[in-house]
Amino acid sequence: QVQLVESGGSLVQPGDSLALSCAASGRTFSVSAMGWFRQAPGKEREFVAGLSPSGGRTHYSDSVKGRFTISRDNAKKMVYLQMDSLRPEDTAVYYCAADTTPVANHIATVLRRYRYWGQGTQVTVSS
Repeated sequence: QVQLVESGGSLVQPGDSLALSCAASGRTFSVSAMGWFRQAPGKEREFVAGLSPSGGRTHYSDSVKGRFTISRDNAKKMVYLQMDSLRPEDTAVYYCAADTTPVANHIATVLRRYRYWGQGTQVTVSS
């Protein structure tokens, strides 16, 4: 089992940067692929970024590629999402999620692959 707690959400202006953190607990963290998802009002939850258990493989949605960076520190059981050049359309609740049975050399982008979820943190990009 994995427990996840996100933090770092805030109100920022377009073009600003923001870093989200996800603190994990549980013995399966180091073998879990991790992902960040987001959900805007009235929209479905969508994949943002994911990375492999070792952190050596990453995958991003087209909408954030080149602007967001996902990383992890397995010793600290932390996952991070660095968000640069933020846009109003990035406004959403951001969720950290754990895929505890990852497929080798593949980072899942579908929600059903992620068994454990945090409570979310609000990111608002507005002038």
